[in-house]
Amino acid sequence: MDASPTTAVILAAGCSRRLKELTASTPKCLLDVGGTTLLDHQVGCLRANGIERILVVTGYFGEKIAARLGAGAQFVRNDVYDRTNSLFSLHLALPRCGAGMVLMNADVLFHPELLRLLLSSPFPDALLYEPGENLGEEEMKVRIEEGRVTAMAKTLEAGTYQGENLGVLKFSPEGVARLRQAASTLVEAGEVNAWAPQAFDAICRDHPIRALATRSLPWIEIDFPADLERARGTVWPRIAAEKAAGAQA
Repeated sequence: MDASPTTAVILAAGCSRRLKELTASTPKCLLDVGGTTLLDHQVGCLRANGIERILVVTGYFGEKIAARLGAGAQFVRNDVYDRTNSLFSLHLALPRCGAGMVLMNADVLFHPELLRLLLSSPFPDALLYEPGENLGEEEMKVRIEEGRVTAMAKTLEAGTYQGENLGVLKFSPEGVARLRQAASTLVEAGEVNAWAPQAFDAICRDHPIRALATRSLPWIEIDFPADLERARGTVWPRIAAEKAAGAQA
């Protein structure tokens, strides 16, 4: 079994325009959920699993993210965050991740057990997914064959995918090297406005990425105001209740 990665990359550069006035003066990852920020939830989960080197790709109000984390993180600046997407942010971070990494989008709230499941799995390269076959246009869909990811895109047609990508993954040193090559090729081809999963899709046919189901553990990706309401009113209370029950067991 390969050693678990000790570096995490958090993609947090975007403008989050779909949240409108909620992010007019703050990045999405600093929105409050359960008395702290989305970013604090993620960093806490990472550190609880022994991951101390945290690399955050910033852009929109990046100075606020840096002030929040201080010396507890390292930062990569995407100076063209308003003209690029997560693939370009990933491209900027990959040269600093040669020893493998955990990768996550900064707008995902998830049960801590999900990260433990990912890190403890015997597969060097893996992602978390929510099983489902009736997803909307916004969801990043995953095709899975014999436990391996074979395609990933929002545009996969109904009947050709098995679930939704959470945006929480791990990559071995070899996986990082392949991902770096794929991201560089895409960026050089002008795909700077693509999503990071386009690079995952590019490598998954030749490099095994295992798919790990969520086992119904709660999580949510926050893109719209309704998602934030659900995170605050339903998802976080469930996570908090399960954590409390686990602590008392």
